[in-house]
Formats: sequence, C-alpha cells, structure tokens
Amino acid sequence: MSAYLDTARRVIQTEADGLRRLEASLADGLGDAFERAVTTILSAQGRVIVSGMGKSGHVGRKIAATLASTGTPAQFVHPAEASHGDLGMVTQADVVLMLSNSGETPELADMIAHTRRFQIPLIGVASRPQSTLLRQAEVALVLPDAPEACGEGIVPTTSTTMTIALGDALAIALMEHRQFTPEHFRTFHPGGKLGAKLSRVADLMHKDIPLVPETAPMAEALLVISQKSFGVTGVTDADGRLTGIITDGDLRRHMQGLLDHVAAEVMTRNPRSIGPDALAETALAEMQSRRITSLFVVSDQGRPLGLIHIHDFLRSGLV
Repeated sequence: MSAYLDTARRVIQTEADGLRRLEASLADGLGDAFERAVTTILSAQGRVIVSGMGKSGHVGRKIAATLASTGTPAQFVHPAEASHGDLGMVTQADVVLMLSNSGETPELADMIAHTRRFQIPLIGVASRPQSTLLRQAEVALVLPDAPEACGEGIVPTTSTTMTIALGDALAIALMEHRQFTPEHFRTFHPGGKLGAKLSRVADLMHKDIPLVPETAPMAEALLVISQKSFGVTGVTDADGRLTGIITDGDLRRHMQGLLDHVAAEVMTRNPRSIGPDALAETALAEMQSRRITSLFVVSDQGRPLGLIHIHDFLRSGLV
C-alpha cells in the first residue's frame, strides 16, 4: 500500500474515532446540553443565527443550510461583518449558534456581547469548557477531546468533522420533532435531482391531453393522436371515466380495416394509470417496469386529469 493510502486511512480512522467519542459523550454531560439546545431552538420565535470564523465559519454555513432545508429557519452571519453593521440581523426573537474550536476567537467578541446585551439565547460549540464562548453561553456544547487528523494539532480536521456531525444531529432532531416530511423538504429544495425525485405527478403532468369517447370513429382517434403528439390517446366512457388507451401497438394490431372500427374496438382496456398525488419517482418506476412511455393520471373516480410522458422525467432531471 502506498504512503498516500496510509495517510488517507490514518486521517479517516482519526476522524472516525473523534465521531465515536462524540457519540459516547452524548451519553454523558453533552446529552443534557444537547437536549437544552434543541428546546432552546424550538422555543425561539425567530431564526437560528449561525456564526463562526475561518473553518468554523465554513462549517457554520453548512449547518445553517441544513437547518433551513429541514424546517428550522436559519441564517449564517459572518462575525467580522456583524461588527460592521450585520448585528442588526440578529434580533431578540432569534437564537444564536456560535462555533469556535478554541472558544476564544477574537472576531466573535462583539457578537457574544450583542447576545448578552439583548438577552438573545446563545448556544456555544467549542472544545474548551472554560473558554469565553462557553462561559458566556446559556447552552454549552463541549466537543470531546480528540486529536486532529494532521497529527500536529494545527489543522482543523477532526474538530470540524465533529462539529458538522453535531450540527446534523441538531437539524435531524428538530426535523423529527416537527414531523418534517419529504413533501416539506421539496418545498425548500425544488431544484436538482433530489427535488425532481420528490416531485408529485401533478407537478409534471400535461393537462391538455388526448382523449376520445369509446364511440369515436378511428379516423377521429388518429387525428387526436397526431395533434397531441404523445403517440397515444385515452378512451373514455359516457361518464367520462378512462376505460382504455390506444397506442401504436393497438394500431398495428388492427391495421386491417382500421378505419372501419370505433375506439372501443381497438383500445386496450383497463390501462395502467396513477393518481396526481403520487411521487413522480413512483410513476417512473411503473413506466420502466411496464416498458411504457406514457401514463394517464386519473382522479379517485377514474376520470383522466392529465398525462405524464417519459420525456417529462428527462426534462426534470429524474433520469
């Protein structure tokens, strides 16, 4: 094994050990502080203001983004910018989550003082229990003693990994308390493949769809298929319920004397369909398993509401 791989394994093992220590500390004093942090955030009327300097700042941005996307309003405020006017972003309705491995970062001083002056709840995350940050905080989340992966104790590695994990734990605990669902998540994350996976069929379906009655001559059905450009048409009964579908395959099977028939004589009965509230991913799985390119969307009464085509999944980024 090369020296590079030896280093990689050592770094990962060191950081994994730090996470194990963090998990173990939750069964000790950190557990009580963690629960107080959750209840403090839940009781806030405003947002979680996350702040940190340097590497802790980068971690803080990630934690703020995770909180915001999982139902806890959050915003990152840079401590240096806070000293030059951005303290106005921090209100008495908010709660501040401040990150600093040492707990003595000078740039945090003004922001700490602001929280004390206006009695804004302060949750501190640091590795030194007697640090300025943790002594001033209502809730002190003390990171366990764990070596940095660089071996010299100068590069934030294990400490930042533990802080990220602790931030994730807070976000998920809050998310579960609020019974945050994938549908809620999609509201805050509509873009990208993840947003596409959480889309509803109703979000993607076409509403201007090809339909003919069972009594329609096949000449009319062919015209509708051509006009709508989906390669299919739905067939409805006298009550407007979807009873069949006419596809290219149906046309080929009835090529002999096709124009002498009506839609009900050519259609495939009881076609596959889906409800508008189903996840788009479910519709895609159904289409792939059946090797079909279109799926009609119907109401609880069986009336067609729309149509979803395989190309819609390509456009949305789901495939």
